[in-house]
Order: sequence, then structure tokens, then C-alpha cells
Amino acid sequence: MKIPDAVYDILKWIGLIVLPACAWFVGRVAPAWGWENVDAIVITLNSLGTFIGILIGVSTLNYYKYGGGAE
Repeated sequence: MKIPDAVYDILKWIGLIVLPACAWFVGRVAPAWGWENVDAIVITLNSLGTFIGILIGVSTLNYYKYGGGAE
């Protein structure tokens, strides 16, 4: 599976920056506001970030496996 460069860049930004930051923020702020199921929300955000990381990792491996990185 080859992901287009623009999609790869967006997914990488979301998976490495946005979702972990959101998980941290929710984990810190939600208890102060009395939100329920904070742990489930944080776990879901972190799991989604990991899932995206796996997808872009597979795409990168396929890119180099099929000669995409050859100069």
C-alpha cells in the first residue's frame, strides 16, 4: 500500500504530534471539568495515534522495499 506524499505528511503530523498532545491535554484537563471515562478517551486517542503510526510505517517499508528510495 502506497500512501501519497501529502497524505503521508498529514498522517505523520497527526499521529506524532496532534493525537499525543490531545491525549495529554484531555488527561490533564478532563478530571478538572468532571468528565467521565477520561481513561477510555486517553487510551482511544493514544491507540489511534499508534494505529496511524503503523500505517505510515508500513507505507514507508513498502516504499523502500520496492525501490522508492533508490537514487
